[in-house]
This record gives sequence, C-alpha cells and structure tokens, in this order.
Amino acid sequence: MRRRILVVEDDRTLRQALAFNLGREGYEVLSATDGQMALDTARNQRLDLILLDVMLPGMSGVEVLRVLRRDGIGTPVIIVSAKADEIDRVVGLKVGADDYVTKPFSRPELLARIEAILRRNAQAAADPTQPEDRVEVGAIAIDRGRREVELGGVPIHLTAKEFDLLALLASHPGRIYTREQILERVWGWDYAGESRTVDVHISWLRAKLRDSGSHDYFRTVRGIGYAFSPPTG
Repeated sequence: MRRRILVVEDDRTLRQALAFNLGREGYEVLSATDGQMALDTARNQRLDLILLDVMLPGMSGVEVLRVLRRDGIGTPVIIVSAKADEIDRVVGLKVGADDYVTKPFSRPELLARIEAILRRNAQAAADPTQPEDRVEVGAIAIDRGRREVELGGVPIHLTAKEFDLLALLASHPGRIYTREQILERVWGWDYAGESRTVDVHISWLRAKLRDSGSHDYFRTVRGIGYAFSPPTG
C-alpha cells in the first residue's frame, strides 16, 4: 500500500510541484488549499504524513495543527513555511509539529526529512509490545525500571538528570525538543534556573557516549533545541 501524504498549500504552483515530485517518489498525494479543507481531509482520510504551510487563507497552519493535536490526531506533520524566524520555529514545534522546513528548500532535503519521519514511525509501529520501561535505539539500551544505560552492552554511568534527559530524547529519535520542553519534562515545570543547563547536560552526555564510540548521538538545532540522532548505518 502506497503511503499517503497530504499537501496543504494555497500556492498552486508550489502545490502542484510538490504533488508531482512526491508522486514520482511513489507516494499517493492528496491536496488541500486552506485550513478547513486540511482538517476535513485529516479527519476523514488515512494519512501517513502532512506537509503543512503556515500562511493559509482563513485558518493558519499553526491553528490547523493545534486543532489536530487537540482532537487526538497524531499524524506526523512537517511545517513548510517562508517564516524562518526562531520564534516561528519554536511555536510550530511546541504546538506539535514533527519538523519545520523553511522556504525555499531543496527537493532532496524535503524528501530526506519525509523519509526519516516515516521510517521512525514504521519502526515504532513494528514492535508495539516493547515494554515502555525499556528503550533500545541502535547500540543504546535504556532500562527505566533499573535506571541503567548500556552502549554496545557496556554499562554507562549517568547522573539522575543525565539519565532522564537521555531517556526522554531517545524515546523519540529524530524529534526536536525545545530547551523549554526539556526543562519542563526533565527538571519540572517549576524549575527556576537557566535554560543553559540543558546545553551543559547535553555536553556531558555527548562526552560520556563518545567515550564508548565516535558517533554524536545529539543533533543541535540552532536556536531551538536538540534531537536524538542514532547512527543510520
């Protein structure tokens, strides 16, 4: 069964170009030209991913995404927008976007991001019986119950916060977390310290994991936050 992508874009030329290129890659493409049409399609069709423009007539793309997540629709969403400011990226990711791509973008980059998200979702669905207290990503194994981490079968000593931070990011490989989201989930909503503590703990984790291998497991998204990035090979 071909994977289905909804392209939400009011610019006819760009919408047709996206549909053409995605069709050449083997995807089945559906289109929507405004927010309400996007909501109706997402609610009534089986979709694997949504490419969502921000500047839409009537309802903005951010509002569309907010309604989708409020209604419990978890279809992966990549925001495609001409807005490149940090605040726009942060808002989109906080509302529930899985990725954010700014216009103009290259076709190979967009396709790579789509494939990465679809691959991640397929891997998660392939083993729905995996216990929630154990996460295995590549060579890393995290046992939440015992609060233990192994890399390639070798135990790695982590502090309590390092463990919680790694467990959060590794549970959703590729997903970008803002510093504010990390602080709230790891340090607690009432944490009064600086967001720089996230950078410091990421640095410590990088050093400890690199002691056991050369791969950098954390991707820095400039101006936003971090994503867990296991080896692809």
